[in-house]
Formats: sequence, structure tokens, C-alpha cells
Amino acid sequence: MGETRKPEDETINVRDAHRFDTGQLEDFCRSHVEGFSGNLEVRQFSGGQSNPTFLLTAGPKRYVMRKKPPGTLLASAHQVDREYRVMKALADTDVPVPTMRALCMDPDVIGTEFYIMDHLDGRVLRDPQLPSLSAAERTAIYDEMNANLARLHAVDYKAIGLEDFGRPGNYYERQVGRWIKQYRAAETETVEPMEELIAYLPENIPHDDATSIAHGDYRLENTMFHPTEPRMIAVLDWELSTIGHPLADLAYNCMLYHFNSPSQGTIMGLDYAATGIPTEDAYVAAYCKRTGRNEIENWDFYLAFSIFRLASITQGVYKRGLDGNASSDKATQYGDMCRRLAETAWAISQRNR
Repeated sequence: MGETRKPEDETINVRDAHRFDTGQLEDFCRSHVEGFSGNLEVRQFSGGQSNPTFLLTAGPKRYVMRKKPPGTLLASAHQVDREYRVMKALADTDVPVPTMRALCMDPDVIGTEFYIMDHLDGRVLRDPQLPSLSAAERTAIYDEMNANLARLHAVDYKAIGLEDFGRPGNYYERQVGRWIKQYRAAETETVEPMEELIAYLPENIPHDDATSIAHGDYRLENTMFHPTEPRMIAVLDWELSTIGHPLADLAYNCMLYHFNSPSQGTIMGLDYAATGIPTEDAYVAAYCKRTGRNEIENWDFYLAFSIFRLASITQGVYKRGLDGNASSDKATQYGDMCRRLAETAWAISQRNR
């Protein structure tokens, strides 16, 4: 997939498992989406998003709809109302988000809850190495990604009505406990570096207890850029957002400096000067300058935790694949990935000790 394709080029007919009554959706739009007119046409985005996503076309206007998947779901998963709420709250800040149009919490309309937002004309850059762009464009893209993360973390979440969007404080204490528990529930064999991390992480949580909006999945592929300019026009995919620790987003954003992800690619070991992509040190320093930090103490902890979290998630995907419950046939190919990620995380945690 070329990284400069427009998202609308990646649409397909609505999958059988996600079909719904388009007539009822059209009636809802006429009643709740300002300026909606014309006959509704629906296409589905082909990507494997957790929440199925659709392109809605009516007359001259296009919208995007995200809905919960069908079936029985975990209570804490696929909360489209949280996605809608955080993006609507950010509308008057300098964090770029699409315009929210309507939220429907009545499952009788199309079978699940959903929301509708404006469609944006832009690029989703899926390959972090940006092979088709110039070095100068790569530098500008990465700087823009860095700047918008800093802007997000500077938002006064209480002032925009998100005071109850998450539990402030003790973020890492809660997260470390959560992902250890998740890993134990999916464990299929003893993975020594995971055991090392499970002992190390709770005992080494930094004292820095900064609190901000945390996106939870902030990476290049979850943003949209102007069609021709290196300017971000939207931060997308807010499903994992909460009130959390800003450095969780930064460390997650830097993970690809340390391993090659089958789904996300890598920026590990590049000739950074030649490619225009910043080194990890330069990227972190730019964030610190923008957010008024002199430095980040315990950076290795933040990185190691982010990779440990991904290792735990990967183990869960693998376990569901073994159990026959995974959403992807590729799940059972994840068998060795948890160990490789854990080895990377453990090495990072110990490198300056």
C-alpha cells in the first residue's frame, strides 16, 4: 500500500458481517446531521480498525461514520461515544480533529451505537519511512507530528469538559497492574523476559505524575495530513484515549526506533541525516522544548513499559488465535512476537543501569 493514497481509495462494499439498514441511517442523518441532503450511499473502509468505519456520500457532501462492531463486546471496548466526546471537546483547541456531526446511542437505528463526522480530504501516511517523500518533507512531517502531540498535552482538559474522562494520577501504577493482569490471562508458556519485566516495572515507576489527555495510540498512521502540504489536518482513532500521562504517548510514538513491527513498519537504524527523519534523541528533545521540559528522567522505563504493553497485547492476540476466537487468521502467527518484544523491552530497561 503506497503511503500517499487517500483513505477513500481504500473503500469496499460493506462487508456482510457489518451490513445495516441504510434507510434508517439516512432517516437519522436527515434528522440529526445539519445540512444533510440527497440520497445516501455507503462504502466501508477496508482497513482493520477495531471500530468498523464507513464513507457516507449524500449529494455533494461526504461524511465518515464509525460504529461498534456487531456481537457481544467487552464493556470497556469499542466505546465510540468516548471517541466522539473527546474529538468534540477538542474542536475549539489547536489540536486538529474532524468536525463531529452526530452521536447515536440507540442501537435500534443500525444495530449498534455510532457517530458521524465530516470527511476530510487528506493523506494517511502508513509507512513511517515515507519512501515517496523528499528528505525535507519527511523532516517537516515528523516535526508536525511532534508539534501536535505537544499541543494535545498542553490542552487544559478540565476547561474543555473532560475532567471526568479518566482517573487523574497514578497512571503508570494502574497501567502496569492492568497489563500484567492481561498478560497473565493470556499466558501460554513462560517467557523469561516478560517475567523480568513483571518484577521490574512495578518497582521502578517514576515519581513524575504529570497528567494530560493521552491519545493512547498516537502514531503517524492515526493522523491525516493535507493532500499536498506537510501539515496535519486531523488526529484520528481516539478509541484508547483517556486522562493519563503525557509521556505514555511520547514513548509509544518512539517505539518504532527500537523494533520492526509487522503491521506498522520501523524507523530503526536508518541513516537519519540522509532520510530527513529525526533521531529518537532529536525527536524527544523537540518535544521537551515544546512542552517546557529540561529533560526526561527514566526515559528507558517509559519506553520499556510501552513495549511491554504491546507484548501483552500481542500475547492476547496469539491466545485468541489458539482458542479460535481471533478476528484475524494472522493471529496465530504472533506466537514468537511477544518474546521478541519482551526481549527488546527488557534490554532497554537495563541499558543504563
